[in-house]
Amino acid sequence: MTAPAGSGFERRLGVFQATTVNMTQMCGIGPFVTIPAMISTMEGPQAMFGWLVGALIVLADGLVWAELGASMPGAGGTYLYLREAFQYRTGRLMPFLFVWSAVLFIPLIMSTGVIGLVQYAGYLWPSLVDGSGLSTAGHALAIAVVAVVVAALYRKIGDIGLLTTVFFIVMLVSVLGVILAAFTHFHSDLAFTYPHDAGSKFFHGLGAGLVIAVYDYLGYNTAAYLGAEVRQPGRVIPRAIIFSILGMMALYFLLQVGILGVIPWEKTQESSSFASLVLERTWGKAAAKVFTVGIIVTAFASVFAGLLGGSRVPYNAARDKLFLPWFARMHPRLKFPTFGLYAMGVITAIGSLFTLTDVISMLTAVFVLVQSVAQIVALTVLRRRQPNLPRPYRMWLYPLPSLVALAGWIYIYKSAGTRPIVLSLVWLAAGVVAYLVWARLERIWPFGPKEISEPFTEPGGAEPQAA
Repeated sequence: MTAPAGSGFERRLGVFQATTVNMTQMCGIGPFVTIPAMISTMEGPQAMFGWLVGALIVLADGLVWAELGASMPGAGGTYLYLREAFQYRTGRLMPFLFVWSAVLFIPLIMSTGVIGLVQYAGYLWPSLVDGSGLSTAGHALAIAVVAVVVAALYRKIGDIGLLTTVFFIVMLVSVLGVILAAFTHFHSDLAFTYPHDAGSKFFHGLGAGLVIAVYDYLGYNTAAYLGAEVRQPGRVIPRAIIFSILGMMALYFLLQVGILGVIPWEKTQESSSFASLVLERTWGKAAAKVFTVGIIVTAFASVFAGLLGGSRVPYNAARDKLFLPWFARMHPRLKFPTFGLYAMGVITAIGSLFTLTDVISMLTAVFVLVQSVAQIVALTVLRRRQPNLPRPYRMWLYPLPSLVALAGWIYIYKSAGTRPIVLSLVWLAAGVVAYLVWARLERIWPFGPKEISEPFTEPGGAEPQAA
């Protein structure tokens, strides 16, 4: 299958590259900075099971992405799915709200990677961090890192595929290195001695723990965002999603268990660079420094992969004349959306100036309603509204996985906290206002007729092109 006619993209990514893009984005710095928070939230080594519960939710949600991504393999992911599903009732409101939110939450996810990168760099250069977070020098380094990522993405997708493979190898070596170091000095009595009330503490902290766990799994959908650049998307996208989730579940669980077997959980929850501490205690200071560099590169790779996929989201909306026209600009020779990359790079740099906890809470609350929940609804709507839509992959045991994912997302949203929920609702309301202004200018629903089209049901499944 070729890329959609006129899209400007080239289908170059196969199963391996799509899976590595997903896993590189999923891992990043996340587990290296959030494991202490997970242990603290669940108050003991029973936190290791939080990763398994989180994996069940994202695996169920991954099957939603797999069917939608295989059926509508275009640039933009959720934007396409919401555009197709909700056009019958609310015109273009839902895809607009998604892009409105994505321009905020995708860079915020990248900001967490940048913050974590600088935190681990602080193990090598302590002046980068202080008691309250990043120092002035640390913030300067964070902004410089974002600039380097944007420069690295200024190239063709084929070259980027090679870079993601290299980054994936570095990520795998870094994670496996920490796991191996931990298990060569493993003490089972540390890892598997639970408090007498471990069960009640686990369920009491499960909601907040899942906010952390799901954040660390984010990225399993990156290949779907790059749908217009994936070869044989009906086969590649579902496999890349499922393989990456199962692979990262195993790595996270082993990493958590291994660390708990080296450092008492009470001390782990107090550390900001626990992986370096584990390596220092097991293999010595020199090894800790070497692997810390690997962890820093892993964090860089996650930001790289995230901005790669995220920059494609507003491009497709702008091409449909539903978002700011600047986002539709495509580099004439290198074939990537230029303005989307620059804009998300700027927001990522701004987000890196805040604390890690604040950024995680906000981004989680922002994307759950407009992306996760809405997309599950879209799957059901499209099965009813577009029965002739080609579906190279159909969700196993439908609708059970989508119901599991829906329950999980609602639970996670409720657990995000009052302040993030309120801020997410304010941002959503502002998006509705912005849409009404835009709709008035463009004379589309509710100020004009609905524009109903089903381009993916046509031969070839091409995306609609802007007039």
